[in-house]
Amino acid sequence: MIGISDIKTGKNIILNGMPFAVLYHEHSKTGRAGSVLRTRLKNLTTGAVLEKTFQGAEHAEEATITKSKAQFLYKENADYCFMDNESYEQFSLSAETLGNNVDYLTEGTEVMFLNFEGNAINIELPVKMKLKVTEAPPGIKGNTVSTGGKMVTLETGKKISTPLFVEAGDEIIVNTEKGEYVSRA
Repeated sequence: MIGISDIKTGKNIILNGMPFAVLYHEHSKTGRAGSVLRTRLKNLTTGAVLEKTFQGAEHAEEATITKSKAQFLYKENADYCFMDNESYEQFSLSAETLGNNVDYLTEGTEVMFLNFEGNAINIELPVKMKLKVTEAPPGIKGNTVSTGGKMVTLETGKKISTPLFVEAGDEIIVNTEKGEYVSRA
């Protein structure tokens, strides 16, 4: 068990039997009242973010999350199948569990999967990924003065805004955390 003074950004804790990552913490003390810790927590299983306030005497259990490399194999109905690169075991996660990560998965994509108590609970994508543009409207001649962009469709079906010079067939680098265009590949 860890006290509120040990709960910091980046720590993993267990609340109600579920693993959470601490995204933000703020420690405060007012007058005679005890200290309070305000946190923003991300559920590592579902991806939901919640805010929780810990009072001075509260404790939390530290979660042991291990990471391993895996490769995305294929999609079957609503499940996404992966293979552990070390043991070659296959496992699948639902689209609901993966959340927005499914927008960047292509066959053969290398990911890190998170294990909690021996079970794969979610994946972490690389921050920058190379994806192919499948559909892009033509750039309008003379419209290059503005810094505007156009919506293109990636090979995974995700639509993002890119500069006007990006065309269908181009490979681009996308920031998976923000869902934004970074550069040409």
